[in-house]
Amino acid sequence: MTLVQFLGSKPLFYDVIDYERFPAAYESIRSFLAIPKIIHIVGTNGKGSTGRFLATALHRAGKKIGHYTSPHIVRFNERIWMDGEEISDELLEKAHKKILGILTSEYAHTLSYFEYTTLLAMVVFEECEYVVLEAGLGGEFDATNVFDKVLSVFTPIDFDHSAFLGNTIESITTTKLRSMQRVALMGKQPFIETKIIARQIANEKKTDIKCIDGMASVKIKEHALQNAIKNGLSDYLRDNLELAMAAYEVLGYTAEKVLFDQNALFGRLTKIKDNITLDVGHNSLAARAIAEAFRGQKVVLVYNTYADKDYQEILSILAPIIESVEIIEVDETRIVARELLEGVIRDLRITYCSFQEIREDKKYLVFGSFSVAEAFLKRMKYN
Repeated sequence: MTLVQFLGSKPLFYDVIDYERFPAAYESIRSFLAIPKIIHIVGTNGKGSTGRFLATALHRAGKKIGHYTSPHIVRFNERIWMDGEEISDELLEKAHKKILGILTSEYAHTLSYFEYTTLLAMVVFEECEYVVLEAGLGGEFDATNVFDKVLSVFTPIDFDHSAFLGNTIESITTTKLRSMQRVALMGKQPFIETKIIARQIANEKKTDIKCIDGMASVKIKEHALQNAIKNGLSDYLRDNLELAMAAYEVLGYTAEKVLFDQNALFGRLTKIKDNITLDVGHNSLAARAIAEAFRGQKVVLVYNTYADKDYQEILSILAPIIESVEIIEVDETRIVARELLEGVIRDLRITYCSFQEIREDKKYLVFGSFSVAEAFLKRMKYN
């Protein structure tokens, strides 16, 4: 069975997660795998862009480097990036065959989509020196947390995935931060509770924890600002760039400006045309960053959302920059019922309609999730 067929047989989402299954599956085959130095990226927002900034710098510095991120927007290959390029279909199939050759049929059948692709990535990355490994959901119980790490990097932590992580910032933060091991780096945090809990867990685990405030030197701040201006990065992307530069220095290297002269990962406030910006954000933290980036402007919001997101709060945050909302159809079972979304938009007194086409005289923001981005790009036949 090819990888595409194999993954197609696995559901992308689960109502209940078996947290013991993946550690047991990994333990059963770990002697067959060579695991590189792992840099674990955990948080609510900014994991993908922070990870790619760091991975690209390490690649430019001559390190053999892999970057594992999720989900993808259009092609599965986007999830597994190595030495500056998305992985090829041929290497994916080779890794798939190796896993099926060492994993029991029971584990191969029962592992989730994300769990299996995590193993797939680690097989692809076996010859790398470093792997930047992005957590999928949470931290402590995430599949990516089974590997020993040389560094844990924590991007901003906010409310999200409450069904799995809890309804308080304390429960969400604790689950994410308990993934730290020997060395950790904390990025800017919107809640003071996060810093308090981080210190408590670091003391318990005897983790050498560092904060971005102490690690981002004047030189790093200057270089990040200069590169952000040159590459059109928003404030939140500049923060992510600073965090990546600080992480690079925690690893023992000098964060030279040229290594971090980069564009952001695709889908992070990406201008795909002069009048179209696309962002894969899907929560309140992302909405606040975008509202700040578009302050004083008006956009047509091409939008849809998963039912478990606080879309009322998200749209309220974005309301000052919204001229109108155009709802794009997304073929996904988790998408909110149309009448519920329309009701919230009406309550906010925002004009809305169905998305039909792009007008050249309007400025558009495509936002809501990776699925919204995918639906839009396919609709527009964007390559």
